[in-house]
Amino acid sequence: MSEISDDSRPGETPAQRYDRNWGDILQELRVAQTGTQILTGFLLALAFQQRFSELDAFGLTVYLVLVGLASLATILALAPVSLHRWLFQRHKKAEMVRLGNRIVRAVLLAVALLIAGVALFVFDFVIGLWAGVIAGAVSAVILLALWLLLPWEVLRGPGSDEAGS
Repeated sequence: MSEISDDSRPGETPAQRYDRNWGDILQELRVAQTGTQILTGFLLALAFQQRFSELDAFGLTVYLVLVGLASLATILALAPVSLHRWLFQRHKKAEMVRLGNRIVRAVLLAVALLIAGVALFVFDFVIGLWAGVIAGAVSAVILLALWLLLPWEVLRGPGSDEAGS
């Protein structure tokens, strides 16, 4: 299965389709980047709070993993900017779209882990470990359902071969 389907619109040239697909990728990254920046800011601000010293070894480990994931998500979300800058006017739009699609998928994975991890971290700190594990697991299940299973269900349903984005 191809990563980028031929979702051409009537009268649209391949170049126009790649331009439209690239615009879609950038818009999706803008949305993901905003949420990631908010979570990153939240995590970084925690280290300067009085109660931060109350974290046990597990909480500190989870916190550092989350900061790493937030950094990774930010780096990934900015990668298409660098990609575009280096490939600008070099007739590589098709390759940029293919790579951009892979990068967006990686960003979504990092953000999903970050969201579930933040739920684990906060519930663990405020209520306890089991509450954290349950909150993280529930978040992961909801993310899995909405970000993977729902699109998969739409793709295998009736009318899935219609043109569109």
